[in-house]
Amino acid sequence: MIQRPSYMKFFNEFKDSEFIKVITGVRRSGKTYLMNMFIDELKKSGVKDDQIIHINFESMQYSKIHTAQDLYDYVSVRKLDDQKNYLFFDEIQYVNEWEKAINSFRIDFDSDIYVTGSNSHLLSGELATLLSGRYVQLTIYPISFAEFFNYKNGQYFQENELFEQYLQVGGFPNSILAPSEEFRNTVLHDIFNTIMYRDVALRSTVKNERAITVLAEYMMSEVGNSVSANKIANNLKSSGFKISTDTVISYMNLLEQAFIFYKARRYDLRGKKWLQTLGKYYVVDNTLRNIQLNRSSHDNLGHTLENIVYIELLRRGYQVDVGNYDNKEINFIARKGEKIEYYQVTLQLPVGSNRETDNLRFIPDGYPKTVLSLNANDEGVIDGIQVKYVLDWLLGK
Repeated sequence: MIQRPSYMKFFNEFKDSEFIKVITGVRRSGKTYLMNMFIDELKKSGVKDDQIIHINFESMQYSKIHTAQDLYDYVSVRKLDDQKNYLFFDEIQYVNEWEKAINSFRIDFDSDIYVTGSNSHLLSGELATLLSGRYVQLTIYPISFAEFFNYKNGQYFQENELFEQYLQVGGFPNSILAPSEEFRNTVLHDIFNTIMYRDVALRSTVKNERAITVLAEYMMSEVGNSVSANKIANNLKSSGFKISTDTVISYMNLLEQAFIFYKARRYDLRGKKWLQTLGKYYVVDNTLRNIQLNRSSHDNLGHTLENIVYIELLRRGYQVDVGNYDNKEINFIARKGEKIEYYQVTLQLPVGSNRETDNLRFIPDGYPKTVLSLNANDEGVIDGIQVKYVLDWLLGK
């Protein structure tokens, strides 16, 4: 069993509160697994089976529940009047206007409500209006290196060995638990194809599944590089697709909403403003990139490591941007409330060059600045810049 204590802490902290718990994240990242673990904990604590209503809308068992009224009617005849009801709804985006039913449950019943969805659009529009100030969100990411390390009962001297394994299997639980490489590859292809069809193509007003897939693969090939929608449109046109820049932007937004890509905007530190062009996109898990582009885990290892650090910063609750200062790029500006940190990511410090530390050294503020290196021998302090071994950092040391 892969333990995920930070996520379980969220469930326990908000248990029995008035807030609706909204759990989002990419498909197969473990949302249902965590929900089932929490249900098991509830039962162990004395909650009875008939107090729990759990519906997974990907199951044919619930295929007749299409609307908010259908959902309300289903729950109404099963809920208890004299005890708290624990309501769990998996992939609720399949129910039309589901937020109306959820809001009614909150008002009409003594209930503790949990919903999951694989699309960030879940939290837009009417939900925000109906439930403003009444819900809390948890984003589930694939398994981190620290969680993988603990699952493997890793010891300090095994960091490099287990990181190599992590690069191979990635963070999707079914990939980690796969009995063979062939099985793992099938799992990863299935995850990618399911996301492309259910969370992107079906939601697009322009139906061109092949163009969406080619676009996603292009973005994967450019992880760590600045991306322009206009350049992508021209690239697709040269490959025979009839597509506009506006359509490319629409597809890119859908890919973000499906949590397969995350966008890091470019921030000008001197001008103190976000730039409107040339952001970067990072993939939710490197193994999707490797399987779709038929690459090994060590192809372009620098950008792979950068991707892992970016997702880890998101996992730790930071808003993450790419920095720009006097034509020098700072890999990441990480913000959490009033807290700001700067990060450079490198395979190793270049011999005879201070490039990685200089990008940070001249930023005129006192916020923490760190270089994360895959070479443990680089650890130390250079011109006031902390250099850390990235595997220790990923493990929270």
